[in-house]
Amino acid sequence: MITYFVVQSFTLGSRGAFIADDPVPATGAEHARRLAEKLAANKAGVIAFSRSGDQATGEFEDATVLFISGDLPTEVEEAIAA
Repeated sequence: MITYFVVQSFTLGSRGAFIADDPVPATGAEHARRLAEKLAANKAGVIAFSRSGDQATGEFEDATVLFISGDLPTEVEEAIAA
């Protein structure tokens, strides 16, 4: 089993739509939180999460949220709530 740690930030576009920035990989949960906290100062929204699974079979567990700040696109908020 492998665990990925990712920080995803969002910028607010000129028409008010969220634009996903390039995802940033992290080396662990604490690293993801620190990266997310730094990005949160300048971004409309930031989420850091981890996801574990079996790379060979492609089966992964649901993501575990590590950090959230600001506003997020509706589809991200809905996925968190599910």
